[in-house]
Amino acid sequence: MPGRDVQLTIDAGLQHYVYGRLSAERSATAVVLDVEQGEVLAMGSYPAFDPSAFTFGLSSEQWRSLSTDPQHPLTNKTIRGTYAPGSTFKMVVALAAQEAGLGGGHEVYCPGFMELGNGRFHCWKRWGHGKMTMQQALQQSCDVYFYDLAKRVGIDAIAAMANRLGLGLQTGIELPGERDGLVPTKGWKLAYMGESWQGGETLVASIGQGFMLASPLQLAVMSARLASGKAVKPTLLRNPESLDPALKRQEAEPLGIPEAHLQLVRNGMDSVTNDRRGTAYRARIDIEGMEMAGKTGTSQVRRITMAERAAGVVKNEDLPWRRRDHALFVAFAPVETPRYACAVVVEHGGGGSKAAAPIARDILVETQRRDPLKDRDDGQLAEFLRDS
Repeated sequence: MPGRDVQLTIDAGLQHYVYGRLSAERSATAVVLDVEQGEVLAMGSYPAFDPSAFTFGLSSEQWRSLSTDPQHPLTNKTIRGTYAPGSTFKMVVALAAQEAGLGGGHEVYCPGFMELGNGRFHCWKRWGHGKMTMQQALQQSCDVYFYDLAKRVGIDAIAAMANRLGLGLQTGIELPGERDGLVPTKGWKLAYMGESWQGGETLVASIGQGFMLASPLQLAVMSARLASGKAVKPTLLRNPESLDPALKRQEAEPLGIPEAHLQLVRNGMDSVTNDRRGTAYRARIDIEGMEMAGKTGTSQVRRITMAERAAGVVKNEDLPWRRRDHALFVAFAPVETPRYACAVVVEHGGGGSKAAAPIARDILVETQRRDPLKDRDDGQLAEFLRDS
C-alpha cells in the first residue's frame, strides 16, 4: 500500500551543524525546540552508529565493540539518557517558592553552607555568596539560597511544579523508548523504598541532585515552557493530521503560572549569561538581537568526601573520564522575544559553564542565523491570506 507523506520538523542543515558541533566531545547530546509549538528542529546524540551496518548483519566483534562502548553509541541520549539536572533545576524551585508566597525579594545569607540536624550542606562557593535575592541566586547559582527555599516549600510542592514544567514525565514525542526521568516525592520514596522522606533529601533535590533525573529533551521542554509560559509538547511531525485528522495540532495551553513569576526567572537566566557576575557570562551571545538567557548545571556522578572537601576538592580534569561530572546547560533565545530553546549535556564534561554553555551558544547562534521558523511563519501567513 502506498504510504502517506510525512513532513518532519527537523531542519536538515541545523541537524548537520548540531551533530558536527557535538562531535568535538567524547559523548554529548543536544536538542533545539521551537518554544511556541514544540517543534524539534535538531536532535543530536554523539557518538552514534551507521544503521546500514546492520543491514547484512554485524560480526560478533563489531557488535561487542558497539554494545560495550562506554560512550553508548547505540543509545539516543536525547530521550533515553537521564541525568541529575543539577542547577538547571533551580528555576523550578524558584517558581514553586513564588507560588508559595516567597517573592523575588526574599533574601538569604549564604556563608557557604547550611546546617540541618547534624548535617552540613555546602554551597559550591566554599566561602559563600553573602546576601542573595532570588534573581541574584539564579545568576550566581547559590546553592544555600535554594536550600532555604526548599526547606520552606517542601519536596511535594517542588515536584508538582517540576511536573508542570515537563520533568518526571514522558513528553510523548513520536519516538520509542523514551524514559520518564524521576522527580521524587514523599509518597514515591515510601512506595518504592519503604522509607520516610528526610529533610536533607529536600535540600539535595533543590539543586537537582539526589534522586532527581531528567532527559535532555525534558530539559529543553522545561526551557521552552519557561520562555513561552505555555505547556508546549515536543513533536517531530510538522503535519500530524496527514496520519490521522484527530492528530491536528492544538495550540498549547497556558501553564497557569503568573507572568510575573515567569519573568523573574527569565530575568535570572538572562543575568546568568549577560551580566558579568553570571556563571555563563563568558559563553554569552554578543550579537545584538540574538542574546540568549540560560542556566548552567553540573551533575555529580560521585560523592565528594569530607576529606576531599577539607583538602580542596579534586578537579574534574584530574579524575578518570568516567568519574567526572556531567556538564549541562539550558537556554532560550532571543531574550526579548524567545523563539528557540536548547538543552545540552556533555557526559563527564565537568562544569556546565565551561563544557556545555559554549556548545549551546554556538547552536543558538546557528539556529537564529538559519531561522528555520521563518519559512513556517511565512507559510502560515500565505495560508491566512489565501483563506481570507
